[in-house]
Order: sequence, then structure tokens, then C-alpha cells
Amino acid sequence: MASKVFFTDLHCRPGDSQLQKLERLILRAGIGDMDFQDKYVAVKVHFGEWGNMAFLRQQYAKVVCDYIKSRGGKPFLTDCNTLYAGYRHNALDHLDAAYANGYSPLSTGVHTIIADGLRGTDERLIPVEGGEYIREAKIGAAIAEADVLITLTHFKGHCNAGFGGVLKNIGMGCASKHGKMEMHSSGTPFIDAECCIGCGMCARHCLHGGVCVENKKAHIYEDKCVGCGHCFAYCPVGAINCKWDEAKPVMNRKIAEYTKAVLQDKPAFHISFVLDVSPDCDCDGGNDVPVVPDVGIFAGFDPVAIDQACVDAVNAQQILPQSRADHGHTHTETQDVFALVHPDTDWASALEHGEKIGIGTRTYERIEVR
Repeated sequence: MASKVFFTDLHCRPGDSQLQKLERLILRAGIGDMDFQDKYVAVKVHFGEWGNMAFLRQQYAKVVCDYIKSRGGKPFLTDCNTLYAGYRHNALDHLDAAYANGYSPLSTGVHTIIADGLRGTDERLIPVEGGEYIREAKIGAAIAEADVLITLTHFKGHCNAGFGGVLKNIGMGCASKHGKMEMHSSGTPFIDAECCIGCGMCARHCLHGGVCVENKKAHIYEDKCVGCGHCFAYCPVGAINCKWDEAKPVMNRKIAEYTKAVLQDKPAFHISFVLDVSPDCDCDGGNDVPVVPDVGIFAGFDPVAIDQACVDAVNAQQILPQSRADHGHTHTETQDVFALVHPDTDWASALEHGEKIGIGTRTYERIEVR
């Protein structure tokens, strides 16, 4: 059976606004049927790496959070720390980046919580029913313990996943550092000797004796390392790196299984914004020009259907000249924008696996909301 995906474009008549259209969209899509009374509601959003300008504006989040509060809920904005060493590598710097990008309690009216804690190690283990790649997903504690999940997704390209949509916002975005490494890597991390200062923090916090310091440099014992990610969390200079060696289709399937873990036994609603469709993730410290014109906002309860609807909507657009998707060809009915931008990726693998493991369907009915 087709899932219902609700859509509104970004055209506004005099006296109307995109924020009002967003509220009409989510009400029509059924958010009013959810029970928010006295519930902790995790509103999952990507706050944007400092320097990136394509991330979602905080005003959208405020509309959603204000509605949840009007229904007696207790919303908070949240994301998990990054695996790479950037501005969102730990909770303090992550909050600084979030506030700099407008996601502060003063502008949104709710608190911002980094779900996996100070160093990215505050996680909960959630079994993945029917998982082929993941037995237990490592999910940020604040998200795992929330009663309800609402996702706000900036739909855009991604160098490994092909595109970043609802599944990636949930599966990768809700994972602790350990979880992110599990999805990105098929093995153990490695240490950049040039960056390592030999402080020994990694060795002191390794739970399995997998790291040692010799000649003032840290080394990893491959036979003892279990890939838990604690060394990532405690390295003060970002000298420990993921091998980023997982095959991209497998990574996408792991994302789908992590998404299933997050959504198990948790009411959820999803909103995806197909605007400023940058070729790469908001994790980048900058963003290129969009690859297609702005499309609109999608909403509903089925994350797979929403991602498929967003892909189809993007592929129906004219590619913007001189963008990274522009290779001098004319528009065709069968164009794949994300394959043009990242030809070595396989975005469909996440949706195919998501459908297989029961988190949604790629078949949808698109319903227009004005």
C-alpha cells in the first residue's frame, strides 16, 4: 500500500509565509494525531558546521517546537557529535556552533541538547530486529530516552550516501561516535602520527587494551581493538581517524538498520526541506551552489516514502547551470542528479534495504497542501 507524503511548495501569496505553510503542512499530514502531552520530544535537526550556510534556518524548528508545546509536549532540539574532528566533535563546541547558527533557546524557545553527551560516548544499545549488518545500534542517550521523535531534514547531496535525507538524518545522525564508526568503517581506526602528541589519553580510556603509547606516539593493536570509538572521544587533537573504508552500499544499509533501531517503539513524524540543495552534507565547513532550484517541503510518517518523494522531486527539476550537477547535458526524464554529483555512490541501497526491513515503502501518494 502506498504511503501518503504531503507536500507544499514555497510560493506565498501576500499575507502568507513559508512558516504558516509549514504549520498547515504538518497539520494536514497528521501531526495533530500524535500524543505529545507530558512527553519528551526529541526534534532531530542538523545544526550545520560553522562556515556552512545551507543548513536549515532555526525559524522552521521554532514553528514545530511551538506547536508541540501548545499540545503539552516538552520538545528539545538535538543532534549527536561528529566522528570527524570539526566544530561539532564534542558537546561544548557543538553547542557553540549550534548557537552561532541560530539554534539557541533565545531564538527557538527550547533547549538544545547534544544527545550523546560531552565526548560522544553517552549511548544506549538498541537491538536491531532482523538486522543483517547491525546487532545492536549505538544511539545517543537523549534521543533513545525521548518519548517521541520529530525529524527536520535538510535534503541535499552526500559524498558517501549519495544524498542526505530522512534515513541519514535518523540513522547516522542519531548514532553515537561508536555507532558512526560502525557504519563508516569495516575495521579499526588509525592514528595520524604527525598529529599525535603522545598524551596517552586514548590508551588510558581504551576499555580493551587496544591502544598504547610508544616513543611518544600512540599505536593501535589491531587484534585487541573492537572499534568502540572511545579513543576518538578522548583524543584532544583529532589524531585518531576512521578508515572510512566501508563499501558505500553497505554503509547505506547500515544507516537503514540504525534508523529502524531509533524508530522501534517510538512514535515519529518527519519533515524534509528540499531547498538549498547543496551537493554535499551540512557537515562540510562550506557549501557549494545548489544543484537544482528550491522545490518545497515534504512531511509524513513514512521516512522511506518521503526520501523517495524528495529524490523524485529533485530529479524532475532542471539542473542549475554551472552547478556541480551540470555536465553540459540537457534534462531527461531519467536523470539522476545525485549520481551526476557523486557517481560512485548508490543512494537507492538505503531505500531498498529500508523497505526490506520494514521501516517504510518506496511507493507513495503525493498530496499537495496549499
